[in-house]
Amino acid sequence: MKNDTETISGLRRMFLCFWKGMRRCIDGDHGVGLSFDNNSKEMDRVRTIPFFLLHLAVLSVFLVGWSPVAVGTAVFLYVLRMFAITGFYHRYFSHRTFKTSRGMQLVLAIIGASAAQRGPLWWAANHRVHHAQPDQPTDVHSPVHHGLWWSHMGWFLAQNQLATKFNRIKDFACYPELRFLNRYDVLVPIALGVSLFLFGAGLGNFYPQLGTDGWQMFVWGFVVSTVALWHGTFTINSLSHRFGTRRYATSDNSRNNALLALITLGEGWHNNHHQYSSSARQGFRWWEIDLTYYGLLGLQACGLIWDIRPVPAWVMNQSSPNESKEGADSEKLAV
Repeated sequence: MKNDTETISGLRRMFLCFWKGMRRCIDGDHGVGLSFDNNSKEMDRVRTIPFFLLHLAVLSVFLVGWSPVAVGTAVFLYVLRMFAITGFYHRYFSHRTFKTSRGMQLVLAIIGASAAQRGPLWWAANHRVHHAQPDQPTDVHSPVHHGLWWSHMGWFLAQNQLATKFNRIKDFACYPELRFLNRYDVLVPIALGVSLFLFGAGLGNFYPQLGTDGWQMFVWGFVVSTVALWHGTFTINSLSHRFGTRRYATSDNSRNNALLALITLGEGWHNNHHQYSSSARQGFRWWEIDLTYYGLLGLQACGLIWDIRPVPAWVMNQSSPNESKEGADSEKLAV
């Protein structure tokens, strides 16, 4: 009887431990109200497990093989979700560079959440902190103060970065649908992964000549695409503050980098962006390719978004990094 009681007690503890771990994976608000050392770089073990497992899962391409349709799906979802991060999470939720309806706002947030980079409120709040304190010790992903690896991917895995900084995103935190999506940020990526598996299985059954199946479509369409998307996005925090040219003498170490601009659909014109972050356009010159901006113009032409903010004349007319920007501060926005 005693052994049975101890066994039941042990199983109960294991279940509770498992439940707490699952809750920390699923519930994005788990860290709200918890106290962590702001200077600590201790990783959150539970939240980092899926991140590293997905990296390991990339190796499964050698097990599932490849097909044109699977690789094509991976490329398509990389571009679509990169556009969602750069155009929606960044230029809309972080900087409010255009306007849209409440319904479309939710659609933008859902597509952005499919990139598996946390919820829109968490993402935008952290980015606003970055612009308020760029490349200062308090900028958690500054490569200048915290190193290249930490700025690239270490910072968001830390325990003290789990909670959403709602005080920085009050303008969007008032929408309950966004708060729900932000709290349960893993639901959309999970739904995408399951949908891709079912899509691949369906193609395998009805169109076997395509040479794909559920697992192959999941590995290429979700795993490979998501990992590539992560590191493409992360380069803006790390590499674009180290490598490239500086058109403007901003207070940070931001750089313009054409290669990163291609990888991230325009985000590589980072020095431009730090000079004037309130414009939807980051490629300030005609030769600075900004695919996200072109996509936003397309959405505006369709009537889905409107009032895209342009680059002001005083910014466009500057020709040297040290040129005075009289009146600039009055035209810049807080976000």
